[in-house]
Amino acid sequence: MDTELLISEVALKAIRSSGSGGQNVNKVSTKIELQFDVNNSNGLDESEKVLLIENLNTRLTKNNVLILQCDESRSQLKNKKIIKERFLELIKEALTVQKERIPTKTPKSVKLKRLKNKRQNAEKKANRKPPELD
Repeated sequence: MDTELLISEVALKAIRSSGSGGQNVNKVSTKIELQFDVNNSNGLDESEKVLLIENLNTRLTKNNVLILQCDESRSQLKNKKIIKERFLELIKEALTVQKERIPTKTPKSVKLKRLKNKRQNAEKKANRKPPELD
């Protein structure tokens, strides 16, 4: 994965931010929207594209375009920096393959401990009952 090539394939668009900020919000387009087309990327090989589509399927559009937005700062430059870092982190996280979990057998000592605790609890409750007089 070539990060410089991925950043060059990203489309950044500045839009007006919502929320507080007074007159600054009405005048300046500080919110940054990042769009990345997974299918047409040259920075990823086919296996990486499949992995990205599989892992980010809830965040992609129908055309497999990833859209991220950032309006954390009142500065457009800061928002660009934040969104690029967030994008690279998201791609890196989606491309890591988690190793398959190998189920292990429950140790005998754990089973015995559970049964011992169960027996003690049963005895404790049995001792609470009044004795039967015949």
